[in-house]
Amino acid sequence: MLELIILYLHLVLFIYVFTKNWQELSKKDGVLSVLLMILVFIIGWAISGTIANLIYPTSYNTVYFNKDTFGLCILTIPEFIFYYYYFFKNEKEDEKSK
Repeated sequence: MLELIILYLHLVLFIYVFTKNWQELSKKDGVLSVLLMILVFIIGWAISGTIANLIYPTSYNTVYFNKDTFGLCILTIPEFIFYYYYFFKNEKEDEKSK
């Protein structure tokens, strides 16, 4: 259940970044931004899933929280820090310079 919420948050972020870059720059930049995010998500989930399999004991598996959910939670924290500095930090610097 929690996995679905995290995946929907990623989907909303993908749509936001595509729309923002499409309106400010071009459609090609929007597609490239989304492709970068998808690449980071896929590679990050593979790495965090491996780490989750090593750390998370199987006796803690429930319907709502399992190894995949733990891997997504491990991935989400550094991923959103990266997205903040890559996509949102420039907006705040532009607002301060005005």
